[in-house]
Amino acid sequence: LSLSLSLSPSGGPPDVGKMLGGEEKEEDPDAAKKEEERQEALRQQEEERKAKYAKMEAERETMRQGIRDKYGIKKREVAEAEAAAAMEEPSEGSLTRPKKAVPAGCGDEEEEEESIMDTVMKYLPGPLQDMLKK
Repeated sequence: LSLSLSLSPSGGPPDVGKMLGGEEKEEDPDAAKKEEERQEALRQQEEERKAKYAKMEAERETMRQGIRDKYGIKKREVAEAEAAAAMEEPSEGSLTRPKKAVPAGCGDEEEEEESIMDTVMKYLPGPLQDMLKK
């Protein structure tokens, strides 16, 4: 087993700091240029990534809008803004806290009963409809 220890130029013990990668650095004449090229490559990759993400998001939004149009759904921000406006509107002169908005179909029970009866009547055969109308 052979160990090779390099002695410092003065003939003393080896310089431990240099052995561990400290103090003395060899300057590569192209190091600054290489680092600049590396940074530029990183910036370019980041820009490409952002462009790709923006394109994908635009495609997704186009698809979302198509679905909204097909099913008559409002965009989330628009729907939330309308709901907030509806909540603020009735409470403008009131000293009490605003009431929660009542969803459609939760108010008048009579209208619900009539609409349910009408719906049931549509599916019954003619003689049964006549019996129930009397």
